[in-house]
Amino acid sequence: MPKIPRYVKALASKLLRIKHLLILLFVLQIYLFSISNGASPMLLNSNTIGIVSELTYIKSVLSQVGPILGAVLFIVAGVFYAVGQVMPPDKRANFHTASINIIIGAIIISLLSVASTSLAVASSHLLANSVSTT
Repeated sequence: MPKIPRYVKALASKLLRIKHLLILLFVLQIYLFSISNGASPMLLNSNTIGIVSELTYIKSVLSQVGPILGAVLFIVAGVFYAVGQVMPPDKRANFHTASINIIIGAIIISLLSVASTSLAVASSHLLANSVSTT
């Protein structure tokens, strides 16, 4: 039994690195998309079109990746809860807390992926109104 906490600690540190790597890849993907759209002379003349295209891109990414990521996070939370059941009580509380936090993250991601269309439309209207009034 003493080997299990070492394996779990190593797995948790690897998962933490993967989480940071996924965030960096997402930011890099948005940055590269903005560079590829920035080469267009039409987009260089009008910043609003570039912002609206960025919002459209983020909306499409959230609507495609969000539900999958939410489901994966629910599965990961279940794994954390199950691993916590075989641990001593002090470690069990930590694993249960982590699983609850992962479930909250999955719910937030799922809600954002569902609401991404309406958020993008509202942001586009807000940008169009602010540009037309100035």
